[in-house]
Amino acid sequence: MITLNTFYIDGAWVAPASSETMPIRSPATNRQIGTVAMGNAEDADRAVQAAKRAFETFSMTSKEERLALLRRLAEVTRARLDDLAHAMTTEMGAPITMSRAVQADAGIGHLEAFIAALERLDEEEILPNGDVLSREPIGVCGLITPWNWPINQIALKVIPALAAGATCVLKPSEHTPLSAQVYAEIVHEAGYPAGVFNLVQGDGPTVGAALARHSDVAMMSFTGSTRGGSAVARNAADSFKRVTLELGGKSPNLIFADADLEKRVAEGVAACFFNTGQSCDAPTRMLVERSVYPRVLELAQAAAEASVMGDPEQEGDHLGPLFDEIQYDRVQTMIETGLNEGARLLTGGTGRPDGLPEALQSGWFVRPTIFCDVTPEMVIWREEIFGPVLVITPFDTEEVAIALANDTEYGLAAFIQTGSEERALRVARRLRAGGIHINGRDADYGSPFGGFKHSGNGREGGVQGLEDYMEIKVRPPFAA
Repeated sequence: MITLNTFYIDGAWVAPASSETMPIRSPATNRQIGTVAMGNAEDADRAVQAAKRAFETFSMTSKEERLALLRRLAEVTRARLDDLAHAMTTEMGAPITMSRAVQADAGIGHLEAFIAALERLDEEEILPNGDVLSREPIGVCGLITPWNWPINQIALKVIPALAAGATCVLKPSEHTPLSAQVYAEIVHEAGYPAGVFNLVQGDGPTVGAALARHSDVAMMSFTGSTRGGSAVARNAADSFKRVTLELGGKSPNLIFADADLEKRVAEGVAACFFNTGQSCDAPTRMLVERSVYPRVLELAQAAAEASVMGDPEQEGDHLGPLFDEIQYDRVQTMIETGLNEGARLLTGGTGRPDGLPEALQSGWFVRPTIFCDVTPEMVIWREEIFGPVLVITPFDTEEVAIALANDTEYGLAAFIQTGSEERALRVARRLRAGGIHINGRDADYGSPFGGFKHSGNGREGGVQGLEDYMEIKVRPPFAA
Protein backbone atom coordinates (compact mmCIF):
# COMPACT_ATOMS: atom_id res chain seq x y z
CA MET A 1 0.00 0.00 0.00
CA ILE A 2 1.40 3.39 -1.06
CA THR A 3 1.37 6.14 1.57
CA LEU A 4 2.01 9.75 0.55
CA ASN A 5 1.85 11.59 3.86
CA THR A 6 4.34 14.45 3.43
CA PHE A 7 4.56 17.60 1.32
CA TYR A 8 7.68 19.12 -0.20
CA ILE A 9 8.03 22.59 1.35
CA ASP A 10 11.14 24.75 1.70
CA GLY A 11 13.46 22.03 0.46
CA ALA A 12 12.26 19.27 2.81
CA TRP A 13 9.54 16.63 3.12
CA VAL A 14 7.29 17.82 5.94
CA ALA A 15 4.16 16.60 7.70
CA PRO A 16 0.99 18.41 6.61
CA ALA A 17 -1.01 20.64 8.90
CA SER A 18 -4.15 18.90 7.70
CA SER A 19 -5.11 15.43 8.90
CA GLU A 20 -7.33 14.69 5.89
CA THR A 21 -6.42 11.86 3.51
CA MET A 22 -7.85 10.45 0.28
CA PRO A 23 -7.59 6.94 -1.18
CA ILE A 24 -5.53 6.35 -4.30
CA ARG A 25 -7.31 3.85 -6.56
CA SER A 26 -6.26 1.92 -9.63
CA PRO A 27 -8.52 2.85 -12.56
CA ALA A 28 -7.82 -0.56 -14.13
CA THR A 29 -9.18 -2.56 -11.20
CA ASN A 30 -10.92 0.01 -8.96
CA ARG A 31 -8.90 -1.29 -6.03
CA GLN A 32 -7.36 1.00 -3.44
CA ILE A 33 -3.59 1.05 -3.82
CA GLY A 34 -2.70 3.79 -1.35
CA THR A 35 -3.56 7.03 0.40
CA VAL A 36 -2.51 10.63 -0.09
CA ALA A 37 -2.55 13.44 2.46
CA MET A 38 -4.87 16.31 1.55
CA GLY A 39 -3.59 19.76 2.40
CA ASN A 40 -5.42 22.81 3.64
CA ALA A 41 -5.02 26.59 3.55
CA GLU A 42 -2.33 26.46 6.26
CA ASP A 43 -0.25 24.05 4.16
CA ALA A 44 -0.69 26.31 1.13
CA ASP A 45 0.40 29.34 3.15
CA ARG A 46 3.52 27.59 4.45
CA ALA A 47 4.51 26.75 0.89
CA VAL A 48 3.81 30.29 -0.35
CA GLN A 49 5.90 31.80 2.44
CA ALA A 50 8.79 29.47 1.58
CA ALA A 51 8.51 30.45 -2.08
CA LYS A 52 8.33 34.13 -1.16
CA ARG A 53 11.57 33.92 0.86
CA ALA A 54 13.33 31.97 -1.88
CA PHE A 55 12.28 34.50 -4.52
CA GLU A 56 14.43 37.19 -2.93
CA THR A 57 17.61 35.38 -3.95
CA PHE A 58 16.52 33.08 -6.79
CA SER A 59 15.12 36.02 -8.76
CA MET A 60 18.62 37.52 -8.77
CA THR A 61 20.28 34.50 -10.39
CA SER A 62 21.81 34.90 -13.82
CA LYS A 63 20.54 33.21 -16.95
CA GLU A 64 23.68 31.07 -16.95
CA GLU A 65 23.01 29.86 -13.41
CA ARG A 66 19.42 28.97 -14.25
CA LEU A 67 20.46 27.20 -17.44
CA ALA A 68 22.95 25.11 -15.47
CA LEU A 69 20.19 24.07 -13.06
CA LEU A 70 17.85 23.24 -15.94
CA ARG A 71 20.49 21.07 -17.59
CA ARG A 72 20.99 19.23 -14.31
CA LEU A 73 17.20 18.86 -14.06
CA ALA A 74 17.27 17.26 -17.52
CA GLU A 75 19.89 14.72 -16.41
CA VAL A 76 17.85 13.67 -13.39
CA THR A 77 14.60 13.60 -15.36
CA ARG A 78 16.10 11.26 -17.96
CA ALA A 79 17.21 8.93 -15.18
CA ARG A 80 13.69 8.86 -13.68
CA LEU A 81 11.60 8.65 -16.87
CA ASP A 82 10.61 5.05 -16.18
CA ASP A 83 9.53 5.97 -12.65
CA LEU A 84 7.36 8.76 -14.03
CA ALA A 85 5.82 6.43 -16.62
CA HIS A 86 4.95 3.73 -14.09
CA ALA A 87 3.48 6.31 -11.71
CA MET A 88 1.08 7.57 -14.38
CA THR A 89 0.14 4.07 -15.50
CA THR A 90 -0.69 3.23 -11.89
CA GLU A 91 -2.63 6.36 -11.00
CA MET A 92 -4.50 7.30 -14.20
CA GLY A 93 -4.39 4.18 -16.37
CA ALA A 94 -2.23 5.28 -19.30
CA PRO A 95 -0.94 2.10 -20.99
CA ILE A 96 2.73 1.71 -20.11
CA THR A 97 4.06 1.87 -23.68
CA MET A 98 2.23 5.15 -24.30
CA SER A 99 3.02 6.37 -20.78
CA ARG A 100 6.73 5.90 -21.34
CA ALA A 101 6.89 7.18 -24.94
CA VAL A 102 4.53 10.16 -24.62
CA GLN A 103 3.32 10.93 -21.10
CA ALA A 104 6.73 10.71 -19.40
CA ASP A 105 8.66 11.87 -22.45
CA ALA A 106 6.91 15.24 -22.14
CA GLY A 107 8.93 15.84 -18.99
CA ILE A 108 12.16 15.91 -20.98
CA GLY A 109 10.79 17.21 -24.30
CA HIS A 110 9.36 20.38 -22.80
CA LEU A 111 12.44 20.83 -20.63
CA GLU A 112 14.82 20.73 -23.59
CA ALA A 113 12.57 23.16 -25.47
CA PHE A 114 12.50 25.60 -22.54
CA ILE A 115 16.29 25.44 -22.26
CA ALA A 116 16.48 26.41 -25.94
CA ALA A 117 13.90 29.18 -25.41
CA LEU A 118 15.81 30.64 -22.46
CA GLU A 119 19.05 30.52 -24.40
CA ARG A 120 17.40 32.58 -27.17
CA LEU A 121 15.59 35.02 -24.91
CA ASP A 122 17.10 38.46 -24.38
CA GLU A 123 16.37 39.33 -20.77
CA GLU A 124 17.44 42.90 -21.50
CA GLU A 125 17.27 44.84 -24.76
CA ILE A 126 17.60 48.40 -26.03
CA LEU A 127 14.39 49.80 -27.49
CA PRO A 128 14.47 51.90 -30.67
CA ASN A 129 14.00 55.03 -28.53
CA GLY A 130 17.08 54.19 -26.48
CA ASP A 131 15.25 53.02 -23.35
CA VAL A 132 16.17 49.70 -21.74
CA LEU A 133 13.57 46.92 -21.48
CA SER A 134 14.13 44.19 -18.87
CA ARG A 135 12.30 40.88 -18.52
CA GLU A 136 12.21 39.82 -14.89
CA PRO A 137 10.59 36.93 -12.99
CA ILE A 138 7.01 37.63 -11.94
CA GLY A 139 7.19 36.34 -8.34
CA VAL A 140 5.57 33.42 -6.54
CA CYS A 141 3.52 31.28 -8.93
CA GLY A 142 0.63 28.98 -7.97
CA LEU A 143 0.45 26.05 -10.38
CA ILE A 144 -2.57 23.76 -10.65
CA THR A 145 -2.29 20.74 -12.95
CA PRO A 146 -4.81 18.12 -14.17
CA TRP A 147 -5.00 14.33 -13.99
CA ASN A 148 -5.14 13.50 -17.70
CA TRP A 149 -1.62 14.62 -18.71
CA PRO A 150 0.09 14.92 -15.31
CA ILE A 151 3.76 15.39 -16.20
CA ASN A 152 3.09 17.18 -19.47
CA GLN A 153 1.29 19.93 -17.58
CA ILE A 154 3.66 19.96 -14.63
CA ALA A 155 6.55 20.45 -17.07
CA LEU A 156 4.72 23.22 -18.93
CA LYS A 157 4.26 25.16 -15.68
CA VAL A 158 7.12 24.33 -13.31
CA ILE A 159 9.93 24.52 -15.87
CA PRO A 160 9.17 28.02 -17.23
CA ALA A 161 8.79 29.31 -13.68
CA LEU A 162 12.22 27.94 -12.78
CA ALA A 163 13.70 29.13 -16.07
CA ALA A 164 12.42 32.68 -15.54
CA GLY A 165 13.78 32.91 -11.99
CA ALA A 166 10.34 32.73 -10.38
CA THR A 167 9.43 30.42 -7.50
CA CYS A 168 6.39 28.19 -7.30
CA VAL A 169 3.92 26.08 -5.39
CA LEU A 170 2.57 23.09 -7.32
CA LYS A 171 -0.86 21.65 -6.53
CA PRO A 172 -1.30 18.63 -8.79
CA SER A 173 -4.61 16.90 -9.27
CA GLU A 174 -5.44 14.98 -6.13
CA HIS A 175 -6.20 12.02 -8.42
CA THR A 176 -2.63 11.80 -9.76
CA PRO A 177 -0.35 12.40 -6.78
CA LEU A 178 2.25 9.71 -7.53
CA SER A 179 3.84 11.31 -10.60
CA ALA A 180 3.92 14.71 -8.86
CA GLN A 181 5.74 13.12 -5.93
CA VAL A 182 8.37 11.66 -8.28
CA TYR A 183 8.74 15.04 -9.99
CA ALA A 184 9.35 16.76 -6.65
CA GLU A 185 12.08 14.22 -5.94
CA ILE A 186 13.61 15.04 -9.33
CA VAL A 187 13.64 18.78 -8.63
CA HIS A 188 15.19 18.18 -5.22
CA GLU A 189 17.94 15.95 -6.64
CA ALA A 190 18.68 18.54 -9.33
CA GLY A 191 19.79 20.89 -6.57
CA TYR A 192 17.31 23.75 -6.63
CA PRO A 193 17.56 26.01 -3.56
CA ALA A 194 15.08 25.45 -0.75
CA GLY A 195 11.72 27.11 -1.36
CA VAL A 196 12.13 27.61 -5.10
CA PHE A 197 9.82 24.65 -5.81
CA ASN A 198 7.16 23.42 -3.38
CA LEU A 199 4.56 20.66 -3.62
CA VAL A 200 1.27 20.58 -1.70
CA GLN A 201 -1.23 17.82 -2.43
CA GLY A 202 -4.91 18.62 -2.08
CA ASP A 203 -8.12 19.49 -3.88
CA GLY A 204 -9.08 22.57 -5.84
CA PRO A 205 -11.71 24.07 -3.52
CA THR A 206 -9.26 23.94 -0.60
CA VAL A 207 -5.59 24.20 -1.63
CA GLY A 208 -6.25 25.54 -5.11
CA ALA A 209 -8.54 28.28 -3.85
CA ALA A 210 -6.10 29.17 -1.06
CA LEU A 211 -3.34 29.70 -3.62
CA ALA A 212 -5.55 31.71 -5.96
CA ARG A 213 -6.69 34.00 -3.12
CA HIS A 214 -3.24 34.39 -1.54
CA SER A 215 -1.98 37.97 -1.63
CA ASP A 216 1.66 36.82 -1.93
CA VAL A 217 1.02 34.78 -5.08
CA ALA A 218 1.75 36.89 -8.16
CA MET A 219 0.49 34.47 -10.79
CA MET A 220 -1.85 31.49 -11.12
CA SER A 221 -1.52 28.98 -13.93
CA PHE A 222 -4.36 26.48 -14.18
CA THR A 223 -5.11 23.58 -16.51
CA GLY A 224 -8.42 21.78 -16.14
CA SER A 225 -12.12 22.23 -16.64
CA THR A 226 -13.73 25.47 -17.76
CA ARG A 227 -15.65 25.56 -14.48
CA GLY A 228 -12.42 25.15 -12.50
CA GLY A 229 -10.70 27.86 -14.52
CA SER A 230 -13.56 30.25 -13.86
CA ALA A 231 -13.25 29.59 -10.12
CA VAL A 232 -9.50 30.27 -10.17
CA ALA A 233 -10.01 33.52 -12.06
CA ARG A 234 -12.70 34.69 -9.62
CA ASN A 235 -10.58 33.82 -6.59
CA ALA A 236 -7.58 35.63 -8.06
CA ALA A 237 -9.47 38.77 -9.01
CA ASP A 238 -9.28 40.62 -5.71
CA SER A 239 -5.47 40.58 -5.71
CA PHE A 240 -5.18 41.39 -9.45
CA LYS A 241 -2.71 38.56 -10.03
CA ARG A 242 -1.94 37.28 -13.49
CA VAL A 243 -4.01 34.24 -14.45
CA THR A 244 -3.28 31.89 -17.33
CA LEU A 245 -5.79 29.19 -18.18
CA GLU A 246 -5.72 26.10 -20.39
CA LEU A 247 -9.23 24.68 -20.38
CA GLY A 248 -11.53 22.46 -22.41
CA GLY A 249 -12.01 21.76 -26.08
CA LYS A 250 -14.34 20.27 -28.67
CA SER A 251 -11.93 20.25 -31.60
CA PRO A 252 -13.14 19.81 -35.19
CA ASN A 253 -11.45 17.56 -37.75
CA LEU A 254 -12.28 18.66 -41.29
CA ILE A 255 -12.03 15.82 -43.84
CA PHE A 256 -12.08 17.08 -47.44
CA ALA A 257 -12.71 14.76 -50.38
CA ASP A 258 -9.19 15.22 -51.77
CA ALA A 259 -7.54 13.93 -48.58
CA ASP A 260 -5.86 10.53 -48.32
CA LEU A 261 -8.99 9.08 -46.74
CA GLU A 262 -7.67 5.67 -45.72
CA LYS A 263 -4.77 7.24 -43.82
CA ARG A 264 -6.34 10.41 -42.45
CA VAL A 265 -9.60 8.90 -41.19
CA ALA A 266 -7.74 6.18 -39.30
CA GLU A 267 -5.43 8.81 -37.85
CA GLY A 268 -8.41 10.96 -36.87
CA VAL A 269 -10.10 8.13 -35.00
CA ALA A 270 -6.85 7.20 -33.28
CA ALA A 271 -6.22 10.82 -32.28
CA CYS A 272 -9.73 11.10 -30.83
CA PHE A 273 -9.30 7.88 -28.83
CA PHE A 274 -5.68 8.52 -27.77
CA ASN A 275 -5.28 8.58 -23.98
CA THR A 276 -8.75 6.97 -23.95
CA GLY A 277 -10.19 10.24 -25.26
CA GLN A 278 -9.03 12.14 -22.19
CA SER A 279 -7.24 14.99 -23.97
CA CYS A 280 -8.52 18.54 -24.10
CA ASP A 281 -7.39 19.02 -27.73
CA ALA A 282 -8.67 15.67 -29.06
CA PRO A 283 -10.38 15.89 -32.50
CA THR A 284 -13.79 14.77 -31.25
CA ARG A 285 -15.93 16.28 -34.04
CA MET A 286 -15.24 14.85 -37.53
CA LEU A 287 -16.68 17.00 -40.33
CA VAL A 288 -16.75 15.19 -43.67
CA GLU A 289 -17.32 16.42 -47.24
CA ARG A 290 -20.61 14.83 -48.29
CA SER A 291 -19.31 13.18 -51.47
CA VAL A 292 -17.04 10.91 -49.42
CA TYR A 293 -19.23 10.65 -46.31
CA PRO A 294 -20.29 7.00 -46.79
CA ARG A 295 -16.68 5.91 -47.37
CA VAL A 296 -15.44 7.83 -44.34
CA LEU A 297 -18.08 6.17 -42.14
CA GLU A 298 -16.85 2.76 -43.27
CA LEU A 299 -13.24 3.67 -42.55
CA ALA A 300 -14.04 5.23 -39.19
CA GLN A 301 -16.08 2.24 -38.08
CA ALA A 302 -13.28 -0.15 -39.07
CA ALA A 303 -10.70 1.94 -37.20
CA ALA A 304 -12.82 2.10 -34.05
CA GLU A 305 -13.60 -1.59 -34.07
CA ALA A 306 -9.89 -2.36 -34.43
CA SER A 307 -9.23 -0.51 -31.16
CA VAL A 308 -8.35 -2.81 -28.28
CA MET A 309 -8.89 -2.11 -24.59
CA GLY A 310 -6.43 -3.76 -22.25
CA ASP A 311 -4.39 -3.87 -19.09
CA PRO A 312 -2.39 -0.63 -18.80
CA GLU A 313 0.46 -2.55 -17.13
CA GLN A 314 1.00 -4.55 -20.34
CA GLU A 315 3.15 -3.31 -23.21
CA GLY A 316 1.32 -2.55 -26.46
CA ASP A 317 -0.74 0.02 -28.33
CA HIS A 318 -4.07 -0.80 -26.67
CA LEU A 319 -6.24 1.73 -24.86
CA GLY A 320 -6.53 1.88 -21.09
CA PRO A 321 -9.43 2.68 -18.77
CA LEU A 322 -10.95 6.03 -17.97
CA PHE A 323 -9.37 7.42 -14.86
CA ASP A 324 -12.21 7.03 -12.34
CA GLU A 325 -15.86 6.23 -11.69
CA ILE A 326 -17.04 9.83 -12.06
CA GLN A 327 -15.55 10.04 -15.54
CA TYR A 328 -16.91 6.61 -16.45
CA ASP A 329 -20.42 7.60 -15.40
CA ARG A 330 -20.17 10.88 -17.31
CA VAL A 331 -19.14 9.14 -20.52
CA GLN A 332 -21.92 6.56 -20.15
CA THR A 333 -24.43 9.36 -19.62
CA MET A 334 -23.20 11.21 -22.71
CA ILE A 335 -23.45 8.09 -24.86
CA GLU A 336 -27.02 7.58 -23.61
CA THR A 337 -27.72 11.24 -24.40
CA GLY A 338 -26.52 10.77 -27.97
CA LEU A 339 -28.81 7.79 -28.40
CA ASN A 340 -31.78 9.70 -26.95
CA GLU A 341 -31.06 12.69 -29.20
CA GLY A 342 -31.38 10.53 -32.30
CA ALA A 343 -27.77 10.40 -33.42
CA ARG A 344 -26.99 7.20 -35.35
CA LEU A 345 -24.73 4.84 -33.42
CA LEU A 346 -22.08 3.65 -35.87
CA THR A 347 -20.22 1.48 -33.37
CA GLY A 348 -19.72 1.07 -29.63
CA GLY A 349 -22.32 2.15 -27.12
CA THR A 350 -22.87 1.95 -23.39
CA GLY A 351 -21.27 -0.49 -21.00
CA ARG A 352 -17.87 -2.10 -20.75
CA PRO A 353 -16.20 -3.74 -23.75
CA ASP A 354 -16.54 -7.50 -24.20
CA GLY A 355 -13.66 -9.82 -23.47
CA LEU A 356 -11.99 -8.01 -20.59
CA PRO A 357 -10.02 -10.29 -18.26
CA GLU A 358 -11.77 -10.96 -14.97
CA ALA A 359 -9.24 -8.86 -13.06
CA LEU A 360 -10.19 -5.79 -15.13
CA GLN A 361 -13.96 -6.15 -15.14
CA SER A 362 -14.36 -3.70 -12.26
CA GLY A 363 -12.09 -1.15 -13.93
CA TRP A 364 -13.33 1.92 -15.74
CA PHE A 365 -13.12 0.60 -19.30
CA VAL A 366 -15.57 1.87 -21.92
CA ARG A 367 -16.45 0.89 -25.46
CA PRO A 368 -14.87 3.09 -28.18
CA THR A 369 -17.92 4.76 -29.68
CA ILE A 370 -18.79 6.65 -32.86
CA PHE A 371 -21.99 8.55 -33.61
CA CYS A 372 -22.79 9.79 -37.11
CA ASP A 373 -25.43 12.10 -38.62
CA VAL A 374 -24.89 14.33 -35.59
CA THR A 375 -26.37 17.83 -35.78
CA PRO A 376 -25.15 21.03 -34.10
CA GLU A 377 -28.04 21.30 -31.65
CA MET A 378 -27.17 17.95 -30.07
CA VAL A 379 -25.46 17.87 -26.67
CA ILE A 380 -22.86 15.39 -27.93
CA TRP A 381 -21.87 17.93 -30.59
CA ARG A 382 -21.51 20.82 -28.16
CA GLU A 383 -20.22 19.41 -24.87
CA GLU A 384 -16.82 17.94 -24.09
CA ILE A 385 -17.25 14.22 -23.37
CA PHE A 386 -13.65 13.37 -22.38
CA GLY A 387 -13.78 9.75 -23.41
CA PRO A 388 -13.29 7.70 -26.60
CA VAL A 389 -16.41 9.06 -28.27
CA LEU A 390 -16.33 10.56 -31.78
CA VAL A 391 -19.19 12.40 -33.49
CA ILE A 392 -19.37 12.72 -37.29
CA THR A 393 -21.43 14.98 -39.56
CA PRO A 394 -21.33 15.81 -43.30
CA PHE A 395 -20.85 19.19 -44.98
CA ASP A 396 -21.43 20.38 -48.54
CA THR A 397 -19.08 23.35 -49.00
CA GLU A 398 -15.91 24.75 -47.53
CA GLU A 399 -17.86 27.69 -46.12
CA VAL A 400 -20.23 25.36 -44.31
CA ALA A 401 -17.31 23.31 -42.99
CA ILE A 402 -15.65 26.40 -41.51
CA ALA A 403 -18.92 27.56 -39.95
CA LEU A 404 -19.52 24.14 -38.39
CA ALA A 405 -15.94 23.95 -37.13
CA ASN A 406 -16.22 27.34 -35.45
CA ASP A 407 -19.66 26.55 -34.01
CA THR A 408 -18.35 25.89 -30.50
CA GLU A 409 -17.60 27.87 -27.36
CA TYR A 410 -14.14 26.29 -27.38
CA GLY A 411 -11.10 27.04 -29.50
CA LEU A 412 -8.16 24.93 -28.43
CA ALA A 413 -7.34 22.99 -31.60
CA ALA A 414 -8.59 22.21 -35.10
CA PHE A 415 -7.55 19.57 -37.62
CA ILE A 416 -7.55 19.80 -41.44
CA GLN A 417 -7.17 16.89 -43.88
CA THR A 418 -6.78 17.84 -47.55
CA GLY A 419 -4.53 17.26 -50.54
CA SER A 420 -4.52 20.98 -51.36
CA GLU A 421 -1.94 23.20 -49.68
CA GLU A 422 -3.86 26.28 -50.80
CA ARG A 423 -7.05 25.05 -49.15
CA ALA A 424 -5.22 23.98 -45.99
CA LEU A 425 -3.71 27.43 -45.50
CA ARG A 426 -6.93 29.22 -46.45
CA VAL A 427 -9.05 27.20 -44.04
CA ALA A 428 -6.46 27.36 -41.25
CA ARG A 429 -6.54 31.15 -41.41
CA ARG A 430 -10.29 31.14 -40.71
CA LEU A 431 -10.49 28.56 -37.93
CA ARG A 432 -10.81 30.07 -34.47
CA ALA A 433 -8.44 27.83 -32.57
CA GLY A 434 -5.01 28.16 -31.00
CA GLY A 435 -3.44 25.11 -32.64
CA ILE A 436 -3.99 23.87 -36.20
CA HIS A 437 -3.04 20.31 -37.18
CA ILE A 438 -2.71 19.56 -40.91
CA ASN A 439 -2.60 16.08 -42.49
CA GLY A 440 -1.45 14.33 -39.37
CA ARG A 441 1.21 16.89 -38.46
CA ASP A 442 1.13 18.27 -34.93
CA ALA A 443 3.13 21.07 -33.33
CA ASP A 444 6.34 19.93 -31.63
CA TYR A 445 7.90 20.68 -28.26
CA GLY A 446 8.83 24.34 -28.09
CA SER A 447 5.72 25.70 -29.81
CA PRO A 448 3.18 27.70 -27.78
CA PHE A 449 0.03 25.80 -26.81
CA GLY A 450 -3.26 27.39 -25.81
CA GLY A 451 -6.69 28.33 -27.04
CA PHE A 452 -9.28 30.89 -28.03
CA LYS A 453 -12.62 31.62 -26.38
CA HIS A 454 -13.58 29.31 -23.49
CA SER A 455 -10.47 27.22 -24.02
CA GLY A 456 -8.50 29.73 -21.96
CA ASN A 457 -5.88 32.44 -22.24
CA GLY A 458 -2.11 32.64 -22.27
CA ARG A 459 0.23 30.12 -23.89
CA GLU A 460 2.29 27.23 -22.59
CA GLY A 461 5.55 26.22 -24.24
CA GLY A 462 8.22 28.06 -26.20
CA VAL A 463 9.33 31.63 -25.71
CA GLN A 464 5.71 32.75 -25.30
CA GLY A 465 5.20 30.29 -22.45
CA LEU A 466 8.39 31.49 -20.80
CA GLU A 467 7.38 35.14 -21.07
CA ASP A 468 4.12 34.41 -19.22
CA TYR A 469 6.25 34.00 -16.08
CA MET A 470 7.98 37.35 -16.53
CA GLU A 471 7.21 41.01 -15.93
CA ILE A 472 8.37 43.87 -18.14
CA LYS A 473 10.37 46.74 -16.68
CA VAL A 474 11.52 49.81 -18.62
CA ARG A 475 14.14 52.39 -17.66
CA PRO A 476 16.04 55.12 -19.46
CA PRO A 477 19.74 54.69 -20.16
CA PHE A 478 21.96 55.89 -17.34
CA ALA A 479 23.22 59.45 -17.66
CA ALA A 480 25.35 61.16 -15.00
